[in-house]
Amino acid sequence: MTAYALTDSWTMTRRELARWGRQPVQLVVNLVFPVMLLLMFGYLVGGGRGVSGAYRDYLIPGMLALTMAFGLEGTMIAVTRDLDKGVIDRFRSMPMTNGAVLVGRSAADMLQSAMTLVVLIGVGTALGWRAHGTPAAFLGAVGLLLLFRFAMLWIGIHLALVAGKPEMVQAVQILVWPVGFLSNALATPDTMPGWLGTVVEWNPMSHTATAVRDLFGSPGAEPGHVWAAIVWPLALLAVFFPLAVRRFGRLSR
Repeated sequence: MTAYALTDSWTMTRRELARWGRQPVQLVVNLVFPVMLLLMFGYLVGGGRGVSGAYRDYLIPGMLALTMAFGLEGTMIAVTRDLDKGVIDRFRSMPMTNGAVLVGRSAADMLQSAMTLVVLIGVGTALGWRAHGTPAAFLGAVGLLLLFRFAMLWIGIHLALVAGKPEMVQAVQILVWPVGFLSNALATPDTMPGWLGTVVEWNPMSHTATAVRDLFGSPGAEPGHVWAAIVWPLALLAVFFPLAVRRFGRLSR
């Protein structure tokens, strides 16, 4: 059963990767947009109030975490477009493992997210940022970022299945913005009003950003958040992964 599920999921992953060849502009835009955000916040908007050390050592790990929360609309629109055109109904009529379509879509998204991290880390290095931790800590930081992306991705897939229409994705995508900006990705909670700082500190993305700064060895990084950065995404996955698969299984019934 597991072998069939993996085969079906890989088939659906190749289907999504084939879209990259037909729509390369969308892939390039998805890679360039986070770079523009990094440059904008680093040089145009400014910042660093309350940050010890160089702001780029604080900003770049935060931007990596922020990028993992954004860009879900591509996957969400793809899922709703397949729903709207009846593609998923045709897949569900085939002898295919339940949820393989969603797993394939998520695998393609994770590959793109990994590529985005490579590009952003390369740009950050060109700007003078350096990771001061060990190679193992560096890989651990990247793993935490991808784990957070995977959790956010399945929240997005579930919401896309609930929305059902591509035009509804824009409204649902707005929900991601509070998660991204009510965090410590760009500024420290110490510079915020007390109640807002508390909200920011409880944000799962803040734990990921803080843990990544620590693993990268950023000056003044706060230790002790690695476990929270693992537990929060796993808890979100434990809720939204089965919800998405169950919702998918009940379509057209």
